[in-house]
Amino acid sequence: MQSFCYSCGMMLSDQKPGQKYCPYCTDESGKLKSRDVIQQGIAAWLEQFGPKDGSADFQKRAGFYMKAMPEWAEG
Repeated sequence: MQSFCYSCGMMLSDQKPGQKYCPYCTDESGKLKSRDVIQQGIAAWLEQFGPKDGSADFQKRAGFYMKAMPEWAEG
């Protein structure tokens, strides 16, 4: 069974036991990066697929996306 990063949703292909986060969401020591840093990264990723006319707020979209991730779900 494939698992995914609890922070951004990326698939964890070489998952170690207990690993919940991908390398993009963790620092060199394996600690989860701040919500703001991760949101900026997701916004940059979303921007690659969005309109180029400046009409989209990718930071806001990233925030909505993050609410679906276990690490950032509000509940």
